[in-house]
Amino acid sequence: MRRNDQRRAALVDAAIEVLAAQGARGLTFRAVDTEAAVPPGTASNYFANRDDLLTQAGARVYERLRPDEETIARQRTAGRDRDTYVQLMRELVDRVASFRTGYLALLELRLEATRRPGLRAVLTERVREDVAANVAYHEASGLPGDAMAVKLLILALNWLIVEQLTLPDVFTEEERDRLVTAAVERIVVPDGPDRD
Repeated sequence: MRRNDQRRAALVDAAIEVLAAQGARGLTFRAVDTEAAVPPGTASNYFANRDDLLTQAGARVYERLRPDEETIARQRTAGRDRDTYVQLMRELVDRVASFRTGYLALLELRLEATRRPGLRAVLTERVREDVAANVAYHEASGLPGDAMAVKLLILALNWLIVEQLTLPDVFTEEERDRLVTAAVERIVVPDGPDRD
């Protein structure tokens, strides 16, 4: 396998675009080569097989969805109340929704994982790690709510994002903001003396 990391990243990014546009069945080395505008046969030099490409595409989506250091630093200095929590969740939904092809590719990978036990194992581990990291970040942040609230918000907001990306006319942007606010207000119970 070739080791040019920039070329590999470009090929994986191309795979994400193919997954989003054509679904998992359309993901071929040839389609990736075409999307990446590289000579035919390039992708096959970088990935052992299609499963390897699928797995790396999933990992890359999560990598690209991570907030940048500036966002993390700003979040660390923000307030520790439900209003701040609402703002953070709105930013999260916006960040994920702005990487439309990545999230759609991830949905395709999840569907493909129902037919591929190896991919299912990899995605299950990755999603569990992501949930655990979100819970740990939340617990260290001092924001109100517990681990269960974090998990419930993940579930609720993921489906809101799916709705936004697949059927964008179901909810307006204002309705989406109100739904995020309502989810936080109904799921996150304030801790300690500030509890209302």
